[in-house]
Amino acid sequence: MTTRKLFRLPSLKLIAIATVAGIIAGAAAVYIKETGYGNAGRETVSAECTAAKDLAQKITPLAKGEVAAMVAANAPRKLPSVAFNGPDGKPMTLENFAGKTVLLNLWATWCVPCREEMPALNALEKEMGSDKFQVVAVNIDTGDDEKPKAFLSETGVDSLQFYRDNTIGVFNSLKKEGLAFGLPVTLLIDDKGCLVSAMNGPAAWDSGDAKALIKGATGS
Repeated sequence: MTTRKLFRLPSLKLIAIATVAGIIAGAAAVYIKETGYGNAGRETVSAECTAAKDLAQKITPLAKGEVAAMVAANAPRKLPSVAFNGPDGKPMTLENFAGKTVLLNLWATWCVPCREEMPALNALEKEMGSDKFQVVAVNIDTGDDEKPKAFLSETGVDSLQFYRDNTIGVFNSLKKEGLAFGLPVTLLIDDKGCLVSAMNGPAAWDSGDAKALIKGATGS
C-alpha cells in the first residue's frame, strides 16, 4: 500500500515575498488554504485523463530531492480555463500543446524566487526540449512587455519562448482550481493536456532530479 504524499505549502518567506511584491506590482493577491492540490472534494478523474492518473502514480517516486515538492494531482483533469498569449501575441490554451508533455510555469519579475529559477528552466528546455516536451514559462507582470523581456535578455534566457498574460487571469484560473498559492507555480501536463502534478515554490529544474522526473513523464 502506497503512503499518500502530503501537500507541501510554500515557505512563509516565499509567500511573504510574493504577496508584498504582488501588492506593489498591482498583482492579484495570493493566498494560502489548508487543502491539497485541486478543488476541495474533487476526487473524480475525467474519462479523458485516466492515463494521467496512471502516469502520476508512476512518477511519484521520482518526485524527490530537488523536486520533492511536486505533488501528484488527486484527480487529473484538463484545465480549459488556463489561457495566455503566445510569442506572437495571440491567445492560446493548453490545447495548443497537444502531443507534448508540458512543464507550465508562472513567473513575474517582482518574484525573487521566480527570477532565481528562470536560468534553470531555460537550461532544462535547452537540454530536453523536443517535439515531446516543452517548458512553457508564462510571465504575469502587469503593464507592457518591456520589463520581462529585458530581464530574460539580461539573464541569458534564450531557449524559452515568451508567453505572457498581463491580466493575471491565468494565475486566477489556477487559484480557483486550488493549484496556485503564490509564485512561482509549476504544473506538469501530459501530452493530452491533463494535469499530472503541481507545486508552488521554486525548484532546481536543471538538476538530475528534475531531469529524471521529466524523463519519467515523457517515457524517454
